[in-house]
Formats: sequence, structure tokens, C-alpha cells
Amino acid sequence: MADMTKHLTILTGGSRGMGLTMGQQLLAQGQQVLSIARKTSAELAASASKPEQLLQWEQDLSQSAAAAQRLATWLGTLKRSDWASITLINNAGVMPQIAPLSQVPAADMINAMRVGLEAPMALTGAFLSATEGWSIPRKVLNISSGLGRRAMASQASYCTAKAGMDQFSNCVALEEAAKPNGARIVSLAPGVIDTDMQVQLRSAATGDFPDVERFAGLHANGQLTSAGDAAARVLAWLERPDFGDQVVADVRQA
Repeated sequence: MADMTKHLTILTGGSRGMGLTMGQQLLAQGQQVLSIARKTSAELAASASKPEQLLQWEQDLSQSAAAAQRLATWLGTLKRSDWASITLINNAGVMPQIAPLSQVPAADMINAMRVGLEAPMALTGAFLSATEGWSIPRKVLNISSGLGRRAMASQASYCTAKAGMDQFSNCVALEEAAKPNGARIVSLAPGVIDTDMQVQLRSAATGDFPDVERFAGLHANGQLTSAGDAAARVLAWLERPDFGDQVVADVRQA
């Protein structure tokens, strides 16, 4: 008889930062995890209770069509009756050089948009298509940012990618709501987290980044959330019974 108690989570950017911590917490919960990142993580592998609990793909998410095709093909090999739920977490993102758009190399801007917006859209499309007929709970959680909802100088690529993530989530929510067993989708801002990205922000030159003192102050005043706490709050959002009722959300909301 099939084991209907298994839960599968597909996670991008699971090799470092909050993504790594989310992966570790999912494994600790007993979930099956597929981690998609540029590099595999020995730290993540060590958190699996048994090797078959975790699958890691080395995948350049800037090559979004290839990543989406790989995911679609793999999902096509799964037996739907084996799973109690399936979730996609689009967490990976890139912050290019912190500078006015006029000073950012076009290749860096394009890479950030591909990883931060194109890949989540392509992977979400592949995920929803491959699991279209599945009657189990299907969820998509997009890790957005307050910067997708607030313009900031020298952050055009990152802000735009996150704003696009919010809006494509709104569109997909409308599409899925019209289906009998439509997936639930949320674009969630995780708060201000103490990660390498924050180091980038507070280390930028004042001339390039007018808001640098604000981010330095958040760190100095202990206002950054640890990756572990942020991951736990994000994963708790997935378990809410009203997940998907509010598509564009923030963990700092009640």
C-alpha cells in the first residue's frame, strides 16, 4: 500500500542563508526535500535523517527554461498516490552590484532578473502543469521582500524582481482559484534577516547607496531576525489554514 503520509517540498536556494535553514527545518520535520541551487550543501545533507530524504540538484537558475524542464520531467516520474502534499518554495535570489542602474553592468542586471523573477515564474509554471490533476494540497510559496513594495535607489533590479514576484503570484492565484483543485499561492516578505545580503547592503558606499546608514543601523541596534527564526516564521506561514487567502503577505502581519 502507498505511504500517503509523505510530504514533498521543492526548495530553491537551499544551500545557504535562510534557504539552508529552511531546508534543515523541513528535514527535521520529516519532509522529503528537493533542493535546487548552484551548489550542493554538505551542511544540508548532514541534516537528513537518511540519504533518500534529500535530493540536491546543482542547477544554474539563470538558465530558467532548463531548470523548469528538469523539474517538469522529474515531477512526471512521481506517483501522485505516494504523497500527502507537495509544495514549491521559490527562495533563490540575487542582489547585483549596489549602485544606480546606470552603473550596473547589463549582464549583472539580467542575471538578477532571471534568477529572481524568470526562474520562479518558469518553475511555478512547470510545477503547476506537472501536478495539475493531483487532488492533494499543492502550495507555492514565493519569498518576496519589502523592497518589492517600496522603491529604493540603487536597488532597481532587486526591487523590480520582487515586485514582479508579487504580481505574478496575484495572477496565478486568480488562475488557480478557477480550477476545481487549484493550488494555493503566497508571495511572502520574510522580514529583515541577518544574511550575507544584509552584509552587502550595509557595506555599500554611501555615494552608491543612499540608504546604507539605515541598514547599518538595523544591524547595530539588533533589529535583524536570525536566519533560523525567519525560516521558522516562513514555514509556519505555510501551515496556516488560511494560506493563500491573502496572496501578497508579510510575516510581520498577525
